[in-house]
Amino acid sequence: MFQPPGFEQQSVITSLGRMVYYTATEAPWRREDTTSSENLETLVFLHGFGGGSSAYEWSKVYPAFAAEYRIVAPDLIGWGRSEHPARNYKIEDYLTTITEFLEQTCSGPVTVIASSLTAAFTIRAAIARPELFKSLILTTPAGLSDFGENYTRSFFAQVISVPILDRVLYSTGVANSNGIRTFLEQRQFARPSRVYQEIVDAYLESAQQPNAEYAALSFVRGDLCFDLSLYISQLKIPTAIIWGKKSQFTGPEIGQRFASMNPQAIKVFQQLEEVGLTPQLELPAVTIGLIRQFLPLLAESATAAAARGD
Repeated sequence: MFQPPGFEQQSVITSLGRMVYYTATEAPWRREDTTSSENLETLVFLHGFGGGSSAYEWSKVYPAFAAEYRIVAPDLIGWGRSEHPARNYKIEDYLTTITEFLEQTCSGPVTVIASSLTAAFTIRAAIARPELFKSLILTTPAGLSDFGENYTRSFFAQVISVPILDRVLYSTGVANSNGIRTFLEQRQFARPSRVYQEIVDAYLESAQQPNAEYAALSFVRGDLCFDLSLYISQLKIPTAIIWGKKSQFTGPEIGQRFASMNPQAIKVFQQLEEVGLTPQLELPAVTIGLIRQFLPLLAESATAAAARGD
């Protein structure tokens, strides 16, 4: 699985097993004459869900910050190189393990940069444990059953809920090179030409890990979906949102409704033209530029909120 130069794999133990993460420990990011990473502000990058998802999703973005920040980019439980318990995953599994991961790898409030459904989980974690978070930068955060929609009633969710058939569909439609490429080109990216072989290979390696189907099928069945609109107004952590205008699962109008529900916390809502669900893979340079723009703005908001005693 792709690992950027200068990054190494480390791990922590959560209540659901071993969680692998990637962090910069070697040249060109760490030299004897440079500041120890322990003295740097931390950025945590959390990937979204889908067949073959992993920390690779952010690997074209987080190295750009490795000289200035301590980078922590995990494979969530059930994905990538982390442990894959054979279970039907629930929302609480990810709320718990994300929180446990932050508690074990970070010494104070941090900026979390997260994607899609995981970004929605991060919002809920930040509501429950605000002391762990300094700010949030989120790409396409959605619970997938937002504003009264019920994802589990969709045709695909119903089909995947059929025992045995679900495993067959996973092996034939997800855990192979053609299935991965087709999904990325037709569903995840706005422009198929932006899907190159390394992306397919990275997703495929993750999708073919032992027991990888459990988390993926829990996601596709809708076991992990919820209505984020029921929670968004409770968020107090300064937040910026990036939304690909061509996201097929949740359009930008969903994000605009979220932003309008809580302008006190959501400081920025930025649409991107000709981009799908994962701008961090489709236009990584633009995503890097936006994160750099948002970090000082959100830090200023966090400082102001602390001064007010919010």
